[in-house]
Amino acid sequence: MTTRLRSLPVRLTGNSVARQPVAPAPEPVTVTVARVVRPEEHEAFEQWAADVQELVASFPGSLGSSLLRPGPASDEYHLVYRFSDDASLAVWERSPERRAALERVSRLVEQERTARAVGLETFFAVPARPGPAWRSWALTVAVVLVLTTSFQLVAMPFVGGWPWPARLLLSALYVVTVLRLAMPRLSRWLGPWLQGSRRR
Repeated sequence: MTTRLRSLPVRLTGNSVARQPVAPAPEPVTVTVARVVRPEEHEAFEQWAADVQELVASFPGSLGSSLLRPGPASDEYHLVYRFSDDASLAVWERSPERRAALERVSRLVEQERTARAVGLETFFAVPARPGPAWRSWALTVAVVLVLTTSFQLVAMPFVGGWPWPARLLLSALYVVTVLRLAMPRLSRWLGPWLQGSRRR
């Protein structure tokens, strides 16, 4: 007597079982809100911004915030805040606390605009007034060149005997970490150059 076995269907790709696609890891999100504040309301606005920064810090997923003050002959402030992913940002943006804060600040400002950056774009602190793209590219290349050169000069004498995957991993960790710390400050210091020296 012959026994007939039923086989369950299996999806194959080549010689391997097909796997479900893996969702990409969430990326950090940076939001920059540029506000032109009425000249007589600077002090009140800075107090408002300090309150909002404290409030933002209390929300899950917050990665910090900063207030960039205007330069000479300008009334434009930039409030920058960062969240670990879009979902965390959405909780803040839909919150009654944020709604109440926006109602408070409306009388202090004349103009407002918002910019948003995801992933590597968050290296730059002030994307609200974009300038020529080649300048941001040139700054990034220059910083990465300095970092990779310094790694070769300083670290390689100590890790030269490591397996090459370990050396590459250490180099990548060093470059990305320093970029995250340095680029927002550099983009603020070099803001007029990055923005093409545009004036209001």
